[in-house]
Amino acid sequence: TYTYSAPRLSATTARTGATITVEATVTNTGRVAGEEVAQLYLRDDAASVTRPVRMLKGFQRVSLAPGASATVRFTVGPEAMSLYDATMRQVVEPGAFSVWVL
Repeated sequence: TYTYSAPRLSATTARTGATITVEATVTNTGRVAGEEVAQLYLRDDAASVTRPVRMLKGFQRVSLAPGASATVRFTVGPEAMSLYDATMRQVVEPGAFSVWVL
């Protein structure tokens, strides 16, 4: 079994074209060594078009001994936050995003 810390962001706001680093600590709470695949999900909270509730934007495999922890890091750039608007242009709209590392 594994537990995850709350995601930590390098910044809570980003200017156009900027990137943000998302980190979380994964801990093996089980009694045997194992591998876990940490997954980064984003949601555009106020998009102008319908978007998925959670969009997979990255993943990272970690090997952990019992009781060990590791920090996973993801870089979120404009391409991860972009969408196709009603006129089928790829854009990054201003607004809030939700972030999960699971």
